[in-house]
Amino acid sequence: MSFEGILYDKLPDSTTRCRLCAHYCTIRDGKRGICHVRENRGGTLYSLVYGKLVARNVDPIEKKPLYHFQPGSLAYSIATAGCNMSCKHCQNYQISLEAPRLDPIPGLDATPKEVVADALRAGCSSISYTYTEPTIFMEFARDCAVEAAGQGLTNIFVTNGFMSPESAALAAQFLDAANVDLKAATDDHYRKVCGARLQPVLDTIRTLHEAGVWIEVTTLVIPGYNDDDDSLRFIASFIASLDRAVPWHLSRFFPTYKLLDAPPTPVDTLERAGRIGEEAGLKYVYLGNVPGMGDETRCAHCQSVLISRSGYRVKALKVTGEGKCMTCGAQFDGRIRQPKAQSPKSKK
Repeated sequence: MSFEGILYDKLPDSTTRCRLCAHYCTIRDGKRGICHVRENRGGTLYSLVYGKLVARNVDPIEKKPLYHFQPGSLAYSIATAGCNMSCKHCQNYQISLEAPRLDPIPGLDATPKEVVADALRAGCSSISYTYTEPTIFMEFARDCAVEAAGQGLTNIFVTNGFMSPESAALAAQFLDAANVDLKAATDDHYRKVCGARLQPVLDTIRTLHEAGVWIEVTTLVIPGYNDDDDSLRFIASFIASLDRAVPWHLSRFFPTYKLLDAPPTPVDTLERAGRIGEEAGLKYVYLGNVPGMGDETRCAHCQSVLISRSGYRVKALKVTGEGKCMTCGAQFDGRIRQPKAQSPKSKK
């Protein structure tokens, strides 16, 4: 299945320029962009993965990770093949980096209506576009999101944030929440390890946050790559400049794919990073990939435990349906209730 892409320009000699992500690929006739899933055919740019799912699962929303958005709920999680980055430590490289190079590109066909119907049958409160990079299947994500919003489901991106300003503005029209990877504090790291750049990611995070999308940020802390104090302070300070209530997830690294020269992240490194986040004024810092650590959410006002977790399972939720702390009545920094069915914001 192929589907004409959005956000692209037609140039002379049947060339196209894709404006979906910050690479702005110029694609000649018969060629594909960096993501390998957008192809120029006679001067028209097509998505090769519209409705072609390589993964569909029911996940706890905490797995995204989202700790302050509809905690304890289920997210119907989908992905197509492809990514606009080439991270050396990609955990899902089989579907994000290798699958798009296969002929044909793998995936099982699905329509937006089928995705939403499956999500509702599974008792999910949201649809999460995840596992690979949702920016590269923006057309299908948008159409699913419009259908989902009409059925009272929320929509979530788990994204690397390497979008164009136009793409980020479009996503902000239909997203309710996003977890954005902020992988490092330097352009050098992004170029050498991820095949991308830093500034577009910062711009995307700010755009989504300013548009009212609930944002949580994840940083995979890699020894010798991005674990120095200056890098961690930069990331923490950037998040705090948006809003001190934006949660920061610090995740433990384990060697994988092509990044095998760094050891697993020491727990004390994560704890140091957590202190840096707190010193920057962040209210919520979580330590990931370390069972039993950093998984409680406390009220920023009275410090009572609002949400206790065991792994991805919520054991106790002491927040009212109106989003108030049950102990002191302070407003919870997050979004609790599932909205009623609503008209989609936009299909454009």
